[in-house]
Amino acid sequence: MVKELTDKTFKEETAHGVTFTDFWATWCGPCRMQGPVVEKLAEEMGDKVSFGKVDVDANQQTAAELGIMSIPTMIIKKDGAIVDTIIGYHSKEQLEAKLNQYV
Repeated sequence: MVKELTDKTFKEETAHGVTFTDFWATWCGPCRMQGPVVEKLAEEMGDKVSFGKVDVDANQQTAAELGIMSIPTMIIKKDGAIVDTIIGYHSKEQLEAKLNQYV
């Protein structure tokens, strides 16, 4: 399951373990392509990784704090620290390989 995260919940929800957050917007074509890939990953890796997504239009503070200038941008955190940033559309296999480095 991919949780909807907000400016209020982002820090708390990504503070422990390995987390994967997809920063996106409804008007972004590549973001709409990335969404189902992230959903599939969440189904397969949800026992090891917490998955979330942040709508950058509705949650501009978090995006600004993290310096997100392009979407989709995906951030992997381990115990609250950013360990990887992925910009642009990526395949399930590419994202899975990145995540496997941290679980």
